[in-house]
Amino acid sequence: MPYGGNDWLSLTPEQAIESDLPICDPHHHLWDKRFERIPYQRYLLEELLLDVNSGHNVKSTVFIEAESMIRAKGPEHLKPVGEVEFVQGVAASSASGLYGETQVAAGIVGSANLHLGDKVRPALESLKQASPNRLKGIRHRVTWDPHGNLPGVSSNNEKGQLLNDNFRKGAHILASMNLSLEGWLFFHQLPELANFAKSVPNLTIILNHIGGLIRIGPYLNNQEVIPTWKKGISQVAKCPNVVIKLGGMGMEMQGFNWHDRAVPIGSEELAKDMAPYLQYCIEQFGPDRCMFESNFPVDKISYSYTVMYNAFKKFSKSYSDTERASMFHDNAVKIYALKEV
Repeated sequence: MPYGGNDWLSLTPEQAIESDLPICDPHHHLWDKRFERIPYQRYLLEELLLDVNSGHNVKSTVFIEAESMIRAKGPEHLKPVGEVEFVQGVAASSASGLYGETQVAAGIVGSANLHLGDKVRPALESLKQASPNRLKGIRHRVTWDPHGNLPGVSSNNEKGQLLNDNFRKGAHILASMNLSLEGWLFFHQLPELANFAKSVPNLTIILNHIGGLIRIGPYLNNQEVIPTWKKGISQVAKCPNVVIKLGGMGMEMQGFNWHDRAVPIGSEELAKDMAPYLQYCIEQFGPDRCMFESNFPVDKISYSYTVMYNAFKKFSKSYSDTERASMFHDNAVKIYALKEV
């Protein structure tokens, strides 16, 4: 029963544990994609609030670009500004206090084409004008795979973008404007990210989804995947300007197949399944450079918001109170320079 929706998720009811523990969810999307064949086609403020208000103490969130609400007209390099304009409105609605205490989209990450090189500045300035106080960075997707159109492959499906001179010029402009870059790529591209990070040492890079494991299609049952991933994570972790998000593991591409179950997974089993991967990332990066993320609604195909954060909490019991506070809340607030009220 793949992608069973809210009715399917309700088959595994759980109460939120440690409901006082502050959380900043540093990675979620908002979109209206009713004309696309994807799960959870509509995920706007109402749908997000149903998740974040399900029992955990979510103080704030960070919106990450989703190629939604793009301007239909105008110069190509400015079309992504429409998405930031839209999310700025959602954030303002949330800030009104009419929708609860969670500060939705306290940080906003938009999109811009770094291949513009030095000419990317006008696009970045337009994004900042659309959200002067909340814009924190951009995501330029560089996911590429030699096997073709796997889930998650970038719409700009080009090999070696991180090594491109113009891309790096654009990244230097990004850093000069005190904006960060989300690193969304696949596990076999991690050495490229390490090389790139060293070339732009003053740019904060936020590695998404534990480094983009793929364990489906040509990577199914491939014994080289995990060693390659571990080696890449280790290389990237040596770059002090890179931090990592712990999550995104509910995506189909990561190969856990939780979405195929007749009854959704519970937090106890989920914590055990996630543990080897989360623990390795934390060992390499250290708790002060890790953030638990939801990646909703993408990860919602596999588990509910309550179950997911329960699993993160159960997994992290062996870490100190300070380390847990950092990974659940404090690191995200610091890295994204959020102003929580």
